[in-house]
Amino acid sequence: MTRRSALLAGLAALVGGGGLYTLFSRPPSAATVRARLSGTHPAPTGPLSVFHLGHSLVNRDMPAMLAQLAPAGHRYDSQLGWGTTLQAHWGDAAINGFEAENAHPRFRPAHEAVASGDYDAIVLTEMVEIRASIRWYESPEYLARWAEKALAARPDVRLYLYETWHQLDDPEGWLTRLDLDHERYWLRQVLGPALRKLPKGAQIHLIPAGPVLAAFVRAVEARGGVGNVRDRSDLFARNDDGSLDVIHLNDLGNYLVALVHFAVLYHASPLGLPHLLTKADGTPAIAPGPETAQLMQEVTAQVVDALGLSGIRA
Repeated sequence: MTRRSALLAGLAALVGGGGLYTLFSRPPSAATVRARLSGTHPAPTGPLSVFHLGHSLVNRDMPAMLAQLAPAGHRYDSQLGWGTTLQAHWGDAAINGFEAENAHPRFRPAHEAVASGDYDAIVLTEMVEIRASIRWYESPEYLARWAEKALAARPDVRLYLYETWHQLDDPEGWLTRLDLDHERYWLRQVLGPALRKLPKGAQIHLIPAGPVLAAFVRAVEARGGVGNVRDRSDLFARNDDGSLDVIHLNDLGNYLVALVHFAVLYHASPLGLPHLLTKADGTPAIAPGPETAQLMQEVTAQVVDALGLSGIRA
C-alpha cells in the first residue's frame, strides 16, 4: 500500500466511525455548552420511569436507593457491564461482564429499552478513564446515537449524561481531575460535540455526580470529618483483602450519588430525604449519620443549582 492509499484508507475509516468530525472540528467552549443547556424541563408531576445505561459506577444499589428516595411508583431498569463504553453498549464492541452485571430482575436489553418509549428519562454513562473513551471509543458519536434513538421513540424523553469520576490515586490529583475534567472533557469533548449532532432544541442534561463528590469531600476534609465520614476514602469500597478500592463507591458514596440523581430527575431539593435505605438485594445499606446525610443533601442542592446544567432552571 502506498502512503497516499494508506492515508485515504485511514480517512475513510475515520469517516465511517465518525472520527472525521473529531479530527477537523474544534470542541465547543464550555460557555457554548452552558448556553445550549440553559433551558428547562417542566418539573415532573409524579413518579418517573428511568433507564440506566452504564457500568459499575451505576451499579445495582445506587438506582435502588434512588427508587427509595423518589415518589412512590418510581420504576427503573438497566443494562450494565464492566467498564463499558457507550460504543460497546451500542453493539460495536464486546461488553465485558455482561452476564454477571445483568443477572438481576431490573435488566432490560438496552436497544429494546431505548426503542420502546417506555421511559420518561434515560441516563447514559460513559466509561472512565474518560480520556480513553474520547480518544478511542468515540464518546460524543455514541452519546448522540443513543440520544437520537431515544428521541425517535419518544420525542419528550428526558436525556441525561451521568458525569462520574476517576481513580482516587490519579497522578494528576483526584480533586484536580474532578475540577478540570468537568469542562475540558465532560462539557467540551463529550456533551458539547454530541449536542452538535442533535436537532436544535434537543437536550442532554447533566447529572453532575463528580462535581458533587468534589464539593462534599472538600467540605468534609475542611472540617476534619463529619459524622461517620472522615475523608474521601470513607466513600469508597474495600477489596476482599481490606485494601481501598480506588474507583467504586460504598453504600455512603452510592447514597450521595443517588441524591444527585434525585435532585436532577425530580427538580426537587434533597433536603430532608431519608438516609436509612436498603440495597438492591434488600439488605440494609450502611447509612450516613444524620449530620453526614444533612451535609450530603445540602451540598447536592447547592452544586446542582449552581451549575445550572440539569434542565432545572434557566
